[in-house]
Amino acid sequence: MAFYECVLIARQDVSSTQVESLVADYTKILEDNGGRVAGSEYWGLRTLAYKIKKNRKGHYVLLNVEAPAPALHEFERNMRLSDDIIRYLTVKVDELVEGPSIVMQQRHSRDDRGGRGDRGDRRGGGGRYGSDRPRGEAGNDAGGKEAATASASEGAAE
Repeated sequence: MAFYECVLIARQDVSSTQVESLVADYTKILEDNGGRVAGSEYWGLRTLAYKIKKNRKGHYVLLNVEAPAPALHEFERNMRLSDDIIRYLTVKVDELVEGPSIVMQQRHSRDDRGGRGDRGDRRGGGGRYGSDRPRGEAGNDAGGKEAATASASEGAAE
């Protein structure tokens, strides 16, 4: 039997418990056809890069599958027929990876980072142009416009 990784995206309308029942149904389909699901990971509700079938978000699930080709074809056929699955991708791999996937490892590494900490002397200001840029030059900001207006009014007063 061959090894596969399958990532599927379920509609945002479905609850996470319904996604779990979908995974259980697909696991049963694989087992009935001589395959097995070695592991699964629920990645959560994530924002899509672009709208897919009028959905902006989707529930992501990773399945590590060990199955013969006919079982995988039946598995994919059922995903195509389901209205709850908006996308899926199955990739053949040499071996199944034990432990958490890269996506789950990145999620945990974000938790370990901590706060921003001391950023040192930032010399105040910041803003769009930064604090190093001189104020009052024509065209840069309101200070430049005021200087140009003041010189024009002086000329009119004379």
